Amino acid sequence: MEKEISREICIAFQQAVCGFDLLRSEGRSYVCDVNGWSFVKNSYKYYDDAACVLRKMFLDAKAPHLSSTIPPILPWKVNEPVQPSEGLTRQGSGIIGTFGQSEELRCVIAIIRHGDRTPKQKVKLKVTEEKLLNLMLKYNGGRPRAETKLKSAVQLQDLLDATRILVPRIRPGRESDSEAEDIEHAEKLRQVKAVLEEGGHFSGIYRKVQLKPLKWVKVAKNNGEGEDEKPVEALMILKYGGVLTHAGRNQAEELGRYFRNNMYPGEGTGLLRLHSTYRHDLKIYSSDEGRVQMSAAAFAKGLLDLEGQLTPILVSLVSKDSSMLDGLENASSEMEEAKARLNEIITSGIKSVNINPEKPWMVDGAGVHPNASELLPELVKLTKKVTEQVRLLAKDESEELAEASSTGVILPYDQAKALGKTNIDVDRIAAGLPCGSEGFLLMFARWRKLQRDLYNERKERFDITQIPDVYDSCKYDLLHNAHLNLEGLDELFKVAQLLADGVIPNEYGINPKQKLKIGSKIARRLLGKILIDLRNTREEAISVAELKSAQDINPSVPNGGREEIDQRFKSQSKMELAGKGSFTSEKSMDQEDDEDKETKYRLDPKYANVKTPERHVRTRLYFTSESHIHSLMNVLRYCNLDESLQGEDSLVCDSALERLCKTKELDYMSQIVLRLFENTEVALEDPKRFRIEMTFSRGADLSPLEGNDSEAASFHQEHTLPIMGPERLQEVGSCLTLEMMEKMIRQFAMPAEDFPPPSIPQGFSGYFSKSAAVLERLVNLWPFNKH
Repeated sequence: MEKEISREICIAFQQAVCGFDLLRSEGRSYVCDVNGWSFVKNSYKYYDDAACVLRKMFLDAKAPHLSSTIPPILPWKVNEPVQPSEGLTRQGSGIIGTFGQSEELRCVIAIIRHGDRTPKQKVKLKVTEEKLLNLMLKYNGGRPRAETKLKSAVQLQDLLDATRILVPRIRPGRESDSEAEDIEHAEKLRQVKAVLEEGGHFSGIYRKVQLKPLKWVKVAKNNGEGEDEKPVEALMILKYGGVLTHAGRNQAEELGRYFRNNMYPGEGTGLLRLHSTYRHDLKIYSSDEGRVQMSAAAFAKGLLDLEGQLTPILVSLVSKDSSMLDGLENASSEMEEAKARLNEIITSGIKSVNINPEKPWMVDGAGVHPNASELLPELVKLTKKVTEQVRLLAKDESEELAEASSTGVILPYDQAKALGKTNIDVDRIAAGLPCGSEGFLLMFARWRKLQRDLYNERKERFDITQIPDVYDSCKYDLLHNAHLNLEGLDELFKVAQLLADGVIPNEYGINPKQKLKIGSKIARRLLGKILIDLRNTREEAISVAELKSAQDINPSVPNGGREEIDQRFKSQSKMELAGKGSFTSEKSMDQEDDEDKETKYRLDPKYANVKTPERHVRTRLYFTSESHIHSLMNVLRYCNLDESLQGEDSLVCDSALERLCKTKELDYMSQIVLRLFENTEVALEDPKRFRIEMTFSRGADLSPLEGNDSEAASFHQEHTLPIMGPERLQEVGSCLTLEMMEKMIRQFAMPAEDFPPPSIPQGFSGYFSKSAAVLERLVNLWPFNKH
């Protein structure tokens, strides 16, 4: 009976997924409530649309002669309140495009860096303890020379159990070692234990351990026949940190709202109306890093005005593509070459001579501080000063933990709760503890490692690759741990910033030609996918224009024309999946058929209750790390230096090149945005029908860390930084055609035919297209499933 009730409700409400409340009394069931969708509760446009539908129903039934004369939309305009953005988003030099009657926005492509994070950390130590070596063999299938990666909660718990036993002891079998080396090893084990205990439970995407065997011995087999290899020493590498902070989540969500209100026609409600009427084709891609995925989910929440937790948004809307948005392996040798040359420039103290004063970005090592070699000793001195202060704080905490552990009481900090917070942890700040989930022991380990790696006293050698890490730690502690009042931290930040401004951009190429070479290798796949997005949008727009033209000439065309466009949509969708192509699983014919059904969902003008049913906008969002933002930007601004394009102007105008030269850092939430416009008054075959507008934002604005005014104090209190608005990469009034864009970057992009065939993991192929599989993934993420 209740199944029949369910069926009738779905039919009545015309919803395939429908929740309702039942009241059971005396053997009978009564429906007392049918639940609505949570995302419409605060949506003004939803109630406007509902009012229009109801009004039309009443008029059709009682006054049909009025139904056709009254406009299908409300006669008044309700201004949906927009959340204030002064605190997080600052305007740049503005957005070029305007939405006239002749020009329509067709595509928005954004490549965005993740939000504010904790410093990334790494611990390396050689282990000879049998418990750890046996653990390595347990999880690598018993292969003595195979590397092991520990990520799951069970694996990390096994490692923690072993480490807890080993921490008080010194290493066995290394009697010849100095006492100092044993103490250092014990300290590193203690650090591993502290990292694994952080949070009281494991969230695998933020901590991972590698065990690599280094030495082996021959041992007799158990049956006495022959010999086996047995590892006796391994390298343990623990990676942790890099977690999206509460500030990072707020930044991403606020930037999503900014995009909704400024990047699309209709000022905020425009995008939501497009999205709710099947005229917005949205896909979001992310790299494999947890901070990048969560930034993408938070951005989607702000963009689409969603409610609730980030995990369901992440599962349903964000697709991982590590091959396109992760990794630097393809350019590793060129980057090492650039770093070696950069080290020579900085440590030698030789000042570069600019042969072209009008274009300072053309010189080797552009942006390196002229007195960099003199700033390095100052950087080391200030780093030691800060490290010593943190050591004293960690000493007090270590004594408290030792006392607690002796009584068997462990006081974990709930990291999972910290990750879900959107505000700072006031209680920890009030208690004088570091912000987030980092304790003083881990904070000291972070600074001590930086101090040791920055300068080798025995060899009297500086390691300039550590400068970005020192700068990163300074920026984090200045923003999140200012309440600790670390003396000299402000001064250290200024010195580290001067050096990092020269080091970071030049790690991706010491001069424009090398930047282009490295950038094209790192971003090759991403560039190919961007070209696929733009071409597909153009083909779709041309199809719509041809159909509209045919309808004007012959009104009997629509149905056949519509089917033809649907076929084009299918082929374009398959090409996009090929572009995505990071998965290798086989896909059945049934899945391909389901995929074809998915691509058919477009607004049918016959049933549209909107002014512009033919308007359709494609949005592609790519969330990645700093390396891919730098690489893509370098290709866009220096592509004309390639031999095949001699004589062509850069895609980026000279004034923007000068601004980019002065913009040393592409900070958190920095982004490059391409918007494709169609001029419907220009002939289809005219290249000027499709133009591209390029903007960029350098992301977080660091001025609050550099100032002492009331605004800076406000940001310090909230532990966040404002995001800079977009700046033009072209002159006002210029016209970069899609044809020219393709010509300039085609040779640096992966060709569409080189992308792997489209494939999707079993059980998931998009936004609730396989609802059962999506629910299964949601259940696997829920806490109750783990107990």
